[in-house]
Amino acid sequence: MSFLVSEAVAQTAQGAPQGGGDMFSLLMLVGLVVLMYFMMIRPQRKRQKEHEALVSAIAKGDEVVLTSGMLGKVVEVDDAYVAVDTGEGVKLRFQKSAVHAVLPKGTMKSL
Repeated sequence: MSFLVSEAVAQTAQGAPQGGGDMFSLLMLVGLVVLMYFMMIRPQRKRQKEHEALVSAIAKGDEVVLTSGMLGKVVEVDDAYVAVDTGEGVKLRFQKSAVHAVLPKGTMKSL
């Protein structure tokens, strides 16, 4: 493989112009960062804002699904916690961030 390196050095030593290779590399790097932003960072921020809006809109009487998969009806709402009635008087407290989705009214009765 060393014979290829010596040929490359010999070609640049003859005074051949570089041809803007540095600018192309810089543009590719910037393009990659922009692509990563639109493919990964922006959708994640959008989901995070939607979840924050969902959590802040939780009210007493909502039927919710928690990240653990539990279904329940919200009986108390605190600043950081939610009390969920999971059935037959069992009341559990969870962090608000554990709420995955708010279900339409009457969903628990149909199950």
